[in-house]
Amino acid sequence: MVILSRKRSLYSTRRLVEAIKQHGHRPLVLDTLRCTMVLAPGQPRMLYRGVDIKGVDVVIPRIGASITGYGLAVVKHFEMMGVAVLNGASAISQSRDKLRALQLLCAAGLDVPRTVMAHDRSNVRKLVEEVGGLPVIIKLLRGTQGVGVMIAHSLQELQTILNTFWDLGQEVVLQEFVAESKGRDVRALVVGDKVVGAMQRRAKKGEFRSNIHRGGEGHPVELPAAYVDVAVKAAQVLGLEISGVDMLEGRAGPRLMELNSSPGFEGLERATKQDIAGAIVDHALVLARTHAAAGGQLQAV
Repeated sequence: MVILSRKRSLYSTRRLVEAIKQHGHRPLVLDTLRCTMVLAPGQPRMLYRGVDIKGVDVVIPRIGASITGYGLAVVKHFEMMGVAVLNGASAISQSRDKLRALQLLCAAGLDVPRTVMAHDRSNVRKLVEEVGGLPVIIKLLRGTQGVGVMIAHSLQELQTILNTFWDLGQEVVLQEFVAESKGRDVRALVVGDKVVGAMQRRAKKGEFRSNIHRGGEGHPVELPAAYVDVAVKAAQVLGLEISGVDMLEGRAGPRLMELNSSPGFEGLERATKQDIAGAIVDHALVLARTHAAAGGQLQAV
């Protein structure tokens, strides 16, 4: 079982290694950037530090946002070699593009905050009206752990932020500020078609972002059925076998924020005392067996 990870010392990588060993299998941690893809007619190969990688049953990608492009190519190459992968390259790509993910989720009938994306600097007031008025949330199109997420309380503040991002060539989306969430959100970790752990995250004082990496606190919760259903459906819409699904607590029920295809689970394991790594490895083994039974055929690009 291969884990694609830049650092073996990262909590989630360490826990996956432990879980794989506990299941009686051999873990192999590969630094994604040290993988070399070799293409030949009908015989794609993967080298790691010059050595052929063979006999892999399943790959668990832990692809950081900073290496998304190369990481997706490596994941797709394993798929071309006929190896079971969770998550696949297409699913990771869709989840990393915030607007594309929201388009797919919205098309599936799931409730997402009102969102706009534009390059027109001439009528920012209209953009604000489309998302329900001030304050508004500004998000980089690609970002994780709360990085690149800001709040603007005035048109002047918003215009300054947008101009800065646009001048730097960055794509951004504007979203409705869901006031009733009050600095809280819910993170559900979906594996296959099940929620294997969930927590409510609360922002630290003076902060609107509830991410654990931004100082937020996690508390275990028993999710209502509506939240479970939304989390599982959202993961299925994006084709994710493993996902961290972030939801806001709206007045009428869960409102989807985003899905993370390489979710960290240190905070979740500590908050819930559940074996999240074990659940991921269990599912990886099921996927590997199913894939092998289907013949593990080479896949087209």
